[in-house]
Amino acid sequence: MARKKEKDTESKRAPKMKGVIEGAGEILSQNIDDTLRLNFMPYAMSVILSRAIPEIDGLKPSHRKLLYTMYKMNLLGSQRTKSANIVGQTMKLNPHGDAAIYDTMARMTRGHEALLHPYVDSKGNFGKFYSRDMACAASRYTEAKLDNICRELFKDIDKDTVDFADNYDNTMKEPKLLPVAFPSILVNSNTGIAVGMASSICSFNLAEICDTTIEIMRNERHDVLSTLPAPDFPGGGLIVYDPDNMRKIYESGRGTFKVRCKYTYDKNENCIDITELPPTTTSEAVVEKVIELVKNGKIKEITDIRDETGIDGLKITIDLKRGADYEKLMQKLYKATTLEDSFSCNFNVLIGGTPMVLGVKELLEEWIAFRIECVRRRTYYDLSKKKEKLHLLLGLKSILLDIDKAIKIIRETDEEQEVVPNLMIGFGIDKVQAEFIAEIKLRQLNREYILKRTEETESLENEIKDLESILASKTKVKNIIIKELKEISEKYAQKRKSMLIFEDEEIIEEEEEIPSYPVHLFFTREGYFKKITPLSLRMGGEHKLKENDEIIEAIEANNTTELLFFSDKAQVYKLKANDFSDTKASVMGDYVPAKCQMDENENAFYMAATDDYKGYMLFFFENGKVAKVEMSAYETKTNRKKLISAYSDKSPLAAALYIKEDCDIVVTASSGRILLFNSALIAPKTTKNTQGVAVLNLKKGQRLMKAELYKEGMFKTPSRYKKKIPALGAMPNEEESAEQLTL
Repeated sequence: MARKKEKDTESKRAPKMKGVIEGAGEILSQNIDDTLRLNFMPYAMSVILSRAIPEIDGLKPSHRKLLYTMYKMNLLGSQRTKSANIVGQTMKLNPHGDAAIYDTMARMTRGHEALLHPYVDSKGNFGKFYSRDMACAASRYTEAKLDNICRELFKDIDKDTVDFADNYDNTMKEPKLLPVAFPSILVNSNTGIAVGMASSICSFNLAEICDTTIEIMRNERHDVLSTLPAPDFPGGGLIVYDPDNMRKIYESGRGTFKVRCKYTYDKNENCIDITELPPTTTSEAVVEKVIELVKNGKIKEITDIRDETGIDGLKITIDLKRGADYEKLMQKLYKATTLEDSFSCNFNVLIGGTPMVLGVKELLEEWIAFRIECVRRRTYYDLSKKKEKLHLLLGLKSILLDIDKAIKIIRETDEEQEVVPNLMIGFGIDKVQAEFIAEIKLRQLNREYILKRTEETESLENEIKDLESILASKTKVKNIIIKELKEISEKYAQKRKSMLIFEDEEIIEEEEEIPSYPVHLFFTREGYFKKITPLSLRMGGEHKLKENDEIIEAIEANNTTELLFFSDKAQVYKLKANDFSDTKASVMGDYVPAKCQMDENENAFYMAATDDYKGYMLFFFENGKVAKVEMSAYETKTNRKKLISAYSDKSPLAAALYIKEDCDIVVTASSGRILLFNSALIAPKTTKNTQGVAVLNLKKGQRLMKAELYKEGMFKTPSRYKKKIPALGAMPNEEESAEQLTL
């Protein structure tokens, strides 16, 4: 106890060290709710409202501060200046470091190629958006100025079109928004990651956006997709287009769509040249991934890959092995690399300080409302200035008849400060008018000068009436905006860079090696199918069939042969013979509607077997028409198993035949009449659902019942049934009728 007292006494006597805060190092408990409310929420709101999310003018604060600084530096339409100078001046508005400002400027430059319509005209190396490793040069080496399109960003900014606010140290004013004359929010892409939310806005073609905005202003129910089919990226690429998916994105402001690279195949060099990439990847990422796939043995067709990007732009060259199929290779690369990538849309925009996810039409409507307000404010500003000028000219007009009186009043006034009151009394004018008259120079006190000035009165009055009518009419304001949009479209519009390809051209599934050997194919009236090898067929007995069923097709083919099963619902299902197991004659076989996963109450009607998609499909309809469709119309680059609109559904299908080349066909009507004709008389079509041409003339209540290939000896007098189509056909004679009945 004594030692403890001595220790306490010593600690009290010991002098406290200077600079040490009392209580420092102590662990204090704090409520997490209070911490989040006091510290995290203000930070999150600051990031959302003042940093990461773009506003209706299409700009984030950092972009706006930089562009406005360049505008105040008179860099619109003038010579370029060093980027370091621009960065330094921007720091008066933007308190961030010079590196962050320079990076912001680099993305907006023409040289970086990240925007469809760059805001900064640049000179020097600013890197490329499609390259991860190509860094921009230091700011002391590069030069920049505002691009001509910025005239539409700053148009009438000095006419009170937008509100201004103090900068961070209250020494300057800066605009809260720019009075953009076109919907820049959708013309140039913008991405940002805030706290708890993000924004990702793709770019659209300027001409299409202007046309769409004009149509919305004219018709509130305008279908946006009709004038704005899809986004347009500065790097081009191929957009895999799905209208339904795109409509959902337009309506909700969220969604994804696929973008592919654009490539060409050089047959002489046996190489693929990739010249355009999706906006979400870089050339380095693609090259690294392809090298990895080759090393892992997943791709064997490539001998070399080089990044040949240079002064002419992006170029990745892939050398192929001899005999390699470049189309199949590209399908593999689409699946395994970012040569096909998804672009995620999230149209999150600050509207009046509130983050909102809007669809394309809603976003354009918000911009229209913003632009209407800008035009109204500009008109009101012009009106006020013209009214002020008219007021001064009316005062000047009042002394026109007696200039000598005005001079006398000024000369006889003892004190200078009494000049204005005396003029007010002498001519019955107000103080502003009197001040204006008193400031006129002695050399201007001539009749000619005063007459010229007062002649402006009438034109000013007409201009004031026009401006007042604009303010009173919302339609006139919209017409002004429409006129400006048309002018901007004509002046700055570019051709679409991103081409559209449809879902039909989706990726081909990687094909496996299919064993090749001869097979016999059998198809029954009830829709059963058998694939039997020649050996099994020789050793087998009779075919097992369903009761009342019969074999209607027996074909010698190969295991790799493609099979097309036409259904009674005007659809066709594509399978390979290899998709069916080898079987025996003693089994019933596979039920085709189940194997093809046909729709409910849909049945297999006819089977066509082909290896090369050459020849024609003939469709015979009950109304007497016959359609001749080229077999190549059913060939696709994809492995889709179902094709709709395989043939016309305007009339019921009576029969179908697959022919390799033109031949004689026999058709029979329900009346018993027979017609023999050659298929060459029917013109082939590439349109699958063609209604065909009339071949068999039918009387009321009759229909075409049957069609078959003509075989030598089928009729004793074939010429009897051979007619010029369309024809009624001929009734068979007694001998042929008896023979047919026997058959």
